[in-house]
Amino acid sequence: MSAHFLSVERLKKVYPGSGRAANPPVFDDLHFSIDRGEFVCIIGHSGCGKTTILNVLAGLEAASGGDVIMDGRELAGPGLDRGVVFQSHALMPWMTVLGNVAFAVKSKWPGWSGRQIAAHAGEYLEMVGLGPALHKKPAELSGGMKQRVGIARAFAIQPKMLLLDEPFGALDALTRGTIQDELLKIVLATRQTVFMITHDVDEALLLADRILLMSDGPHARIAEIVAVTMARSRTRSDIHHDPQYYRIRNHLIDFLVNRSNTYAGAEADAFHDPQHPPVVCPGLDDAGLPIGSAEDHPSLTGEPA
Repeated sequence: MSAHFLSVERLKKVYPGSGRAANPPVFDDLHFSIDRGEFVCIIGHSGCGKTTILNVLAGLEAASGGDVIMDGRELAGPGLDRGVVFQSHALMPWMTVLGNVAFAVKSKWPGWSGRQIAAHAGEYLEMVGLGPALHKKPAELSGGMKQRVGIARAFAIQPKMLLLDEPFGALDALTRGTIQDELLKIVLATRQTVFMITHDVDEALLLADRILLMSDGPHARIAEIVAVTMARSRTRSDIHHDPQYYRIRNHLIDFLVNRSNTYAGAEADAFHDPQHPPVVCPGLDDAGLPIGSAEDHPSLTGEPA
């Protein structure tokens, strides 16, 4: 049995064709894992199947082949052990902010009293800064506030894994940054396991422990796994001061611009094993130490640490 919290093996997805000719797989022979409490982002060009992968993990879509094991159990269909936040807020417009979150809480704990449900839902709404808006309807909220309700709802059911499908993609930069900070704060406090799709390299660098790089489709695969070796305490205001930041960022950009289309087909299989995608650490030097000046590594200069 795998020691990982989530294991994805040989995953494949083929959509039916409209004629006799079969469509090629969007992705195939996909392998990756996530450890408990880890924040993993996946990045790739449109059409490589990122959202399909998330939908398979959420149980909203069936794979054409392969296995997904979470916490020792094969996933089959949706469940309250996974919380999903989509790019669209997906709120019920006739319910209040509190009602939207309470609905999910009641589904998870049907035996709770109304007072328990309201108190629990209110606690998570306070965590995302929506305490003053509990009794407003979605139509009265800004886009950023609606997305906070979705995040609070997902966290409130205390899922084993949180699945995020570009949840901040439609927000302005200022609102996006604020909610990123709130999400990071909650994730660190709860040690939540997270799988997130994003097109934003800087967002992935801020939030993720590891970044999965998808090759272009069809026949997309996990081409590389990039370890984000910067301190977990990083914030939006200081991340760009870390000497590792631009090294890792440049590696991601180089992949997306120059290398994402070189990992498919028989020729690629000759030098790329899809079962064991290479793990790269662009932020570390040849000695396995964080990129930086000698002052960052006193042991290298003979000075005491």
